[in-house]
Amino acid sequence: MPKVPKEELEKLRQNLLEDSQSDLDYIFLTVASCLIATCGLLLGSPAAIVGAMIVAPLMQPLRGLALGALEGDLVLFRRSTLSTALGASIAIGLSWLVGRVVGIPETEFSGEILARTQPNLVDLGIAMTAGAVAGFAKIRPKLSDALAGTAIAVALMPPLCVVGLGLSVLTPRGFEASQGAFILYLTNLLGITLACMLVFVWGGYYIENSKITRAISSTVALTIVLLVPLALSLWELLRQVQLRATLKDILLRRTITVGQQVELLDTKINWKTEPPEVYLQVRVRPNDPLTPLQVSEVQKLVNHQMRQPFILIFDVEQSQEIRAEERDLMIPPAIAPVSSPTSPTTPEPPQEPITDLEDPSNP
Repeated sequence: MPKVPKEELEKLRQNLLEDSQSDLDYIFLTVASCLIATCGLLLGSPAAIVGAMIVAPLMQPLRGLALGALEGDLVLFRRSTLSTALGASIAIGLSWLVGRVVGIPETEFSGEILARTQPNLVDLGIAMTAGAVAGFAKIRPKLSDALAGTAIAVALMPPLCVVGLGLSVLTPRGFEASQGAFILYLTNLLGITLACMLVFVWGGYYIENSKITRAISSTVALTIVLLVPLALSLWELLRQVQLRATLKDILLRRTITVGQQVELLDTKINWKTEPPEVYLQVRVRPNDPLTPLQVSEVQKLVNHQMRQPFILIFDVEQSQEIRAEERDLMIPPAIAPVSSPTSPTTPEPPQEPITDLEDPSNP
């Protein structure tokens, strides 16, 4: 691996030292991006979250962290670590404050929030790809630095805001959501740092091979610690997708009566119980209800297909069609006379009967 001249390495180091400063610009952009991301998460607005991704400056100290660990540069490593910790603390604290003010319960969390509470190996792959883009853009002056900033911000600010929102509800489910989001943040941070290290080494920005081995080995060891929960989460996700596909196939094709009776709306799986509980939200006609025997038969088919026991729980909603009657559509309604409600109709006085008048010429 060819090394770059010391002048270029020192130039990169000074550049990363400037990027890793916790100055007013860094703090202001962190606060702004956190507020945008938190509001976007609460509203379930992808557009607002994307805006926060663009504004977030959290990618700047991570590249300094990678080079500082790679070179054993304590000054760069310490400054980058402090800036990273400060940005994370601001994001978690501010999102916690917004969550307390809004007071939204965890049952009303949007899909954008819940999507960041179950990280898996795919997220690690995305983080390493984004880290490689960040490092490559830094050592290639022709590439725009904003390209890497957008990629890294995607992976860091939203999970930190989810951590704060989860802690703000002060419930076990909220703490569980915060834990998952924080694991996602650590996964992204380590993946980005490791990828930046590899790109810097590939580009020749290093001094001693011994320092390279030690730094990369330490980062890989920390990343491996997260591989177990990430792999389990990915396995659970794949099993959930397979189970949902099996349920749809059984309900719509393999069970004639149930398939004609119900309309599958949503599926939720509780993997923490033994056996796992599957909640199926379905809609049925009021004159054709489901019976426990039908649920038992469907459950047997699912257990046989998945080769694992499950407990099916149907959450039934009744559908009812209301239409206008045909006679109301064919016969126009009678038009009644309109009278003023403030001036009641005064009845006309009775008329005198008409009689023959006496002729004065007739004696």
